Amino acid sequence: MAQQIPVDPQARADDPRRDAERDDATHAIADDVAYQRHVLVNVVFVGAPGAGDRGWVLIDAGVMGSKRRIEAAAAARFGTDARPAAIVLTHGHFDHVGVLEDLAAQWDVPVYAHALERPYLDGSAAYPMPDPSVGGGLLGRLSPLFPTQPVDVSARLHILPEDGTVPPLPGWRWIHTPGHAPGHVSLWREADRTLIAGDAFITTAQESAYAVATQAPELHGPPMYLTIDWPAARTSVRALAALEPERVITGHGRPLQGPEMRRALDALAKDFDRVAVPERGRFVDHPLGAADGSAYQEPR
Repeated sequence: MAQQIPVDPQARADDPRRDAERDDATHAIADDVAYQRHVLVNVVFVGAPGAGDRGWVLIDAGVMGSKRRIEAAAAARFGTDARPAAIVLTHGHFDHVGVLEDLAAQWDVPVYAHALERPYLDGSAAYPMPDPSVGGGLLGRLSPLFPTQPVDVSARLHILPEDGTVPPLPGWRWIHTPGHAPGHVSLWREADRTLIAGDAFITTAQESAYAVATQAPELHGPPMYLTIDWPAARTSVRALAALEPERVITGHGRPLQGPEMRRALDALAKDFDRVAVPERGRFVDHPLGAADGSAYQEPR
């Protein structure tokens, strides 16, 4: 089974030369959107350079051990001691909330997420265990070792408004893109057609340690070992492809842009079942969801 749509490397949305000149430890994809890679996941900084205290927003919160690098990048990009106005989560998997509790407390900021992610963020429910039977590489096989337990930021947690707005991000709206997680959201700015897709789809084979290391640009469905509802994931990818984004940054892999990216995204949406859905796996025949509560496990 093909698990990717190849993409010409010229479709990369970042510019290593300009990033080196700026020297703030981030990679820019727009004047006010940049990302930083932490081992196997990206965090996104939204705000103009030099925006100052409360003048920017952090999207997702990396893996355990990434706190100092996120703080250093924020200081270099926005100013010394510049705290964000908020932390917005695409979802609550371990590699997106690794230092959430520490950063939220230190910066004294609200945390925004979809209502269906609340149980994973208030300590009341765990994610289902990852499924190593989906194959794809070393990280897939190691996935049962990945944390599934919730964090607890209930004192700072705010649910994203039903009207699609993102309170700390004027001009952006959130789009519910479930499948990988019940309350997964992507962020969309119509003005310049910038998409922050989280893990709704990604641009590397996250199951493969080699692919994660080399970061060759490819279009993939969501990480297979943690995706619990494949029909919902298919619908989400097709909805995002219909937006016809100009540039996209995902939770894993390099950002991409332009016609070549859109061609690959359209191909992924069209052939999702063939390309993205594993041939076998616990959740392929038995999806888990929020409606019946099956997506929420008892914390251990």
